Amino acid sequence: MTLLATTQDAFWTVLLVVVIGGAIIAVITFIGTGKLYEQIGRGGLSIREDDDGRPSASGAAGAAVSARERDDEIRQLLTARNDRRVRRGEEPIDVEAELARLTAPQIDAALKDEIRQLVIARNDRRVRRGEEPLDVDAEVERQVRELAGGM
Repeated sequence: MTLLATTQDAFWTVLLVVVIGGAIIAVITFIGTGKLYEQIGRGGLSIREDDDGRPSASGAAGAAVSARERDDEIRQLLTARNDRRVRRGEEPIDVEAELARLTAPQIDAALKDEIRQLVIARNDRRVRRGEEPLDVDAEVERQVRELAGGM
């Protein structure tokens, strides 16, 4: 019986050492590879990322560049379409006017209604703070203009 008792005691000791050793190795591995997990899915073919993982263009500047590229590509397509129209003997279109029409923001009634609801909610908060409420229609039109200019 002493051999069995000694084996059982040794089993629990070995099990405890293995679990503690595994936990220590797991913590060291986690600390050593923390940066690797941030790089998963990134590489030479990633969109809008440099080698260090940061976005390549900042907010408004990146949006302006992509809008300019989009406009250039649409302009090329419209010019090609215009050339085909001329070859068929049809009246050419004004490329810049068509570009402006195609890239103009589309603000529908549902979006305008949502903006109106936000303005009304903002007015309610202003009244609760003791401030003068804004003219709802004027504020809705201002925000629509701002949204149309920003797109």
